[in-house]
Amino acid sequence: MKLSTKRIKFFQKSIFTWWNSHKRDLPWRHTRDPYKIMVSEVMLQQTQVLRVIAKYTEFIEVFPTVFDLAKSSPAQVLRIWKGMGYNRRALYLLHAAKAIVKIHHGRFSVRERELIKLPGLGIYTARAILVFAYAREVPLVDTNIRQIITHFFFNGEPQKESVIEEVAGQLVPPGKSWEWHQALMDYGALVMPNIQYPITNKKKRKPFKDSNRFYRGRIIDRLREGDIRESKLTSEFKKKYGKSNDFLKVILQGLEADGLISRSKTGIITLPK
Repeated sequence: MKLSTKRIKFFQKSIFTWWNSHKRDLPWRHTRDPYKIMVSEVMLQQTQVLRVIAKYTEFIEVFPTVFDLAKSSPAQVLRIWKGMGYNRRALYLLHAAKAIVKIHHGRFSVRERELIKLPGLGIYTARAILVFAYAREVPLVDTNIRQIITHFFFNGEPQKESVIEEVAGQLVPPGKSWEWHQALMDYGALVMPNIQYPITNKKKRKPFKDSNRFYRGRIIDRLREGDIRESKLTSEFKKKYGKSNDFLKVILQGLEADGLISRSKTGIITLPK
């Protein structure tokens, strides 16, 4: 979809005019350090901004550079990550930091194809580093920006990812990529939730407390307090949540496969060393 210059400039002016009065002051906006940008972006995946702010500050205090993070242990990182959920993201950050130090001597590449090779980053996070650390003029599309483009240019009708990205690329103002994407992020977070769309047939979501992710998180939280024998953990969870030994066994196997716990031959469960 090709946009006219007039339409592009009108939309850019509308977003920037709104942003001048509504921009958020977020800690990761005060840096162009690609390491800190990476940390903030991984934290922001599937987590509300208000929850991230305090944890981001704590994380950077403990691991101020990519070198500090790279030399830490999984257990150390998982303990700092408490309260964030999706604990695999913590390990992705750790593995990415180790790769950056080992392969690139602590320097972040300015090439997307190199950044996406890092563990857990993907295209979006790679481009976020390029935009927010280096102000590169590349289209950055997250859930909020996708919703904005869908609303303003397609009357709310969902589009293919390639179509959204094509429009997003046309909208980036030359020389203002950093500001533009921050403005869109704020608009998407503060304005778009108030826009109502017709209700479609949506599947009912499974309550979080009934999900495997809930119990995975509770096990990691328990291990943050210290190592525990598997039989004791099983007993505790059966008493507290009424779950069977077989259920817990499946959860533990999944956590071990993801590298989030270690199980010794003597039956002791720990965070990975």
